[in-house]
Amino acid sequence: MDRVDELYDRFSRGGIRKRRLARAFHSVTWFGLLAGLSGLKRAIDFLLALVLILLLSPVLLILAIRGFRKTPRIGRWCEPFDQLRGIPVLFNVLKGDMAFVGPRAVAPGELSPREREARKRYSARPGLVCLWFIRKRANIAYSAEAASDSEYVESQSVRGDFGIALRAIPALLYGEGVAVTRDTVSILGLSIHNITMTDALEWIAARIQAPSPSQICFLNADCANLSYRDTEYKAVLNEAELVLADGIGLKLAGKLLASEIRQNVNGTDMFPRLCETLAGAAAGIYLLGARPGVADAVGKWIAEHYPGVVISGCRDGYFSAGDEPAVIAQIAQSGAAVLLVAFGAPRQDIWIRRNLHATGVKVAMGVGGLFDFYSGRIPRAPVWMREIGMEWFYRFIQEPRRMWRRYLVGNAVFLWRVMRERRGARRAAAGGAA
Repeated sequence: MDRVDELYDRFSRGGIRKRRLARAFHSVTWFGLLAGLSGLKRAIDFLLALVLILLLSPVLLILAIRGFRKTPRIGRWCEPFDQLRGIPVLFNVLKGDMAFVGPRAVAPGELSPREREARKRYSARPGLVCLWFIRKRANIAYSAEAASDSEYVESQSVRGDFGIALRAIPALLYGEGVAVTRDTVSILGLSIHNITMTDALEWIAARIQAPSPSQICFLNADCANLSYRDTEYKAVLNEAELVLADGIGLKLAGKLLASEIRQNVNGTDMFPRLCETLAGAAAGIYLLGARPGVADAVGKWIAEHYPGVVISGCRDGYFSAGDEPAVIAQIAQSGAAVLLVAFGAPRQDIWIRRNLHATGVKVAMGVGGLFDFYSGRIPRAPVWMREIGMEWFYRFIQEPRRMWRRYLVGNAVFLWRVMRERRGARRAAAGGAA
């Protein structure tokens, strides 16, 4: 009977009419909500812009005498307008050409409304700040700008705009995001491959087909501190085929040393993208490390979200030195192409360097606490905390007794060492000039 009702709803005139009415009601409801939200948001933007214009009227008067500079832009519903440069942009907000928060105001012809992903952005007024602006400056803009715009339009609210405006404050302090900089930078004597997330995934895909194995290391502030007093670990980092900058600490260090870091390429954000890269390929993945049952839970997460990925095997990290040969043999026999090791730094990276060839894999990387996040054992920081570079603080408040030394003391020591390196570089440059 259920099958008959389903066929009736799908193919009968009454069923087709009912579906059309449902779609029409959904569309009207959506546009009604959008209009209501737009009206409230517009009122807030208008009042705030008016207050700021009155407060800054002496400055605006001087700028008006000198003449406002204008730049052609495309606004809501693809209407062209002239965006005023600097503080006078408040008049654009007052007039309704722009909002304080919204997609970036683009130049004519930059993003075609015919492109599917770009279409949604034109249903909202362009803003002075946007999600893309924040993520780019925090070095976590892994997706295209249009995807961030679609995310904003689909979930926009007055409360959400307020949160974005607050997150824009630390984003301004971080400076520009992806910069024109060197492909390899040195921080505290460690050589870092300065590439983006997309570059790293393409590198892995190519190395899977290479005849010789490769090691990837993720370098954060804590790893740099550990390598400072562990010569073997430092040698492993400098010998690895790929070393990637991980975390806001490396971004700040790069800025202080005039060696901008292009992107925060950390293992936790890379993992789902790596699974997407491996989906449908013959290259299997082996998960090694963490507490008993955690690696198996990560394997289940992969099977649920990326069923096309071959899971070659899972093994916890609690084995003795006597069991190690058997574990290595198990990995080699699994035929895995990619090995993720979650022993924690520096042990995981040193272990990989010693046993890389024996495992038979093509690419191996130490991933720290990644398994805990994707197994569900430890929740990861919400996106908004990652966007302001405070993921480390979220991790600290989860386990303060275990993490206080690493984050509160370690981060300060790391920045002190970076500042000392900066002073040394300046003295050397001054001596060379003399």
